Amino acid sequence: MPGTSPAKLTVAVVGATGAVGRTMTKVLLEKRFPMTELRLLASERSAGKTLTVPGWGDLTVELATPDAFEGIDIALFSAGGGTSKELAPEAAKRGCTVIDNSSAWRMEPDIPLVVSQVNPDDLAWHEGIIANPNCSTMQLMPPLMALRDAVGIERVVVDTYQAVSGTGHKAIVELEEQVKAHAEGRPKVASVYPYPIGFNALPQIDVFLDNGYTKEEWKVVTESRKILHLPDLRVSCTAVRVPVFMSHSEAVHVETIAPLAPDEARELFAQVPGVVVQDDPANKVYPLAEHAAGSDLVFVGRVRQDPSIPGNRGLAFWVVSDNLRKGAASNAVEIAEVLVERGWVRKGSERAVAGGTPA
Repeated sequence: MPGTSPAKLTVAVVGATGAVGRTMTKVLLEKRFPMTELRLLASERSAGKTLTVPGWGDLTVELATPDAFEGIDIALFSAGGGTSKELAPEAAKRGCTVIDNSSAWRMEPDIPLVVSQVNPDDLAWHEGIIANPNCSTMQLMPPLMALRDAVGIERVVVDTYQAVSGTGHKAIVELEEQVKAHAEGRPKVASVYPYPIGFNALPQIDVFLDNGYTKEEWKVVTESRKILHLPDLRVSCTAVRVPVFMSHSEAVHVETIAPLAPDEARELFAQVPGVVVQDDPANKVYPLAEHAAGSDLVFVGRVRQDPSIPGNRGLAFWVVSDNLRKGAASNAVEIAEVLVERGWVRKGSERAVAGGTPA
């Protein structure tokens, strides 16, 4: 049965005044997403504010309540786990398809956790709520998918070097202030993080769990298994906050099932949509956080054999991506594009069917 026509979509951004919410709105416009109405929703603290949206004029931010989702076809959520737990089911009840950027729903077995170019087919079984992965997981998945499909993977060790924008605008301001304080010989004051982030590296992102890992690190472990459909994949992660404004960087070590040469790996990575290989060490060409900022691409470089794993089954490489764009906002919009393209936008309890009924 037909659902919502792509030409008549009403789209909402929840958490519209935050860094990711603003980026979601920007990406929707950049990609010319097919919508006839755009609504901005937020908490009481931000409701009533006016945001200027190019091509749409000044839009008033509305209060995010259950009834606010009446008539909305797709809602992009970036308002925190508590808000998502409360409002996403209410939105889904009203026929809205929710694409949620929080950690609230990611590991629920009946909710798809999707990276647009890795496992889009999982969207077929959504029932109104779709989860966006953690930003550090997100950029890791496309290259790992390429290795999984070509030679299989047994073990992944990843160390992340994450930008302060992942914490939000207040962390950006704090880093700026600490840089100024350092230049002026003043003490660096920390309020966002437990220690000053300026000229420092903090091996703690989120709270520590009983197993000694932080919650951020454990997200990479569990989300990777779900997205790649490898429930027994051995994964270990150390997540570090570094004094970089934008873009996360990752050092990745992979043990493959079959041998693979670095040149072959580069070819595999380059064939993945949205992945760019930058790997010419002789000319100092490799991915940089500064260059990745503002892009929807995942950049891979420093591809080399890991000699600690016998039989040429070990690879080491470096992955960089903009954490606000591909790591959050752009992937959410790309998921929405897949839903429209395949006719899986819900309308009430139905979904549009184009090219087959979702399984």
